[in-house]
Amino acid sequence: MKKALITGGGSGLGQALALRYAKQGYSIYLVGRTENKLADTKEQIEKQGGQAETLTADITNWDSVQSLAKQVGPIDLLINNAGVGFFNTIENLEKNEIDTMVDVNVNGLIYTTKHLLDHVIQANGRILNIISTAGLYGKVQESAYCASKFAQRGFTESLQKELADENIAISAVYMGGMNTPFWDDSDYIDDPSVLPSPDDYAKQIVEKDDGRAEIHVE
Repeated sequence: MKKALITGGGSGLGQALALRYAKQGYSIYLVGRTENKLADTKEQIEKQGGQAETLTADITNWDSVQSLAKQVGPIDLLINNAGVGFFNTIENLEKNEIDTMVDVNVNGLIYTTKHLLDHVIQANGRILNIISTAGLYGKVQESAYCASKFAQRGFTESLQKELADENIAISAVYMGGMNTPFWDDSDYIDDPSVLPSPDDYAKQIVEKDDGRAEIHVE
């Protein structure tokens, strides 16, 4: 059975992608820091007849990701989905907010890819990096968030070139905001319910996941 590993698999887009890929016949590794959220996704997958395993890890911690890599075998699909954002003018952003965005969005992506890359190569697999349109152009009150997302874009595009001779595919995934718990602690979006649902985006991602360099969903 094909294996997919999804970071941030306990809620939002990560959960929606896990459910969608499980229906495609993948056994899912659900990775995140909160076991009860991962367990909820696992239960939903099993209710629809799929298979899943929960693995708690902090992707911002080098040793934690290294330990994660030792717990899994070949990976047909690695989805770097975990992300965080804080939205404010640069004058009003707090240090811990900036540091968290860099740790999760940049270091977390790089650590996870580095430690799991051999597993993907073994399976001649694919990597999907969930980036956001914030990695394509600057936005008001998103300077530091965009900086982290531009970094993800640069990392992904460089990786595509660096690994061009390997039999794997690496895709950058771009989408706008969606109605997820991402906005729970923010008043940046007045009414998140008007945004597309995670499943709306997950459906499009699965349909377009054919090894192309960029996946754009709307």
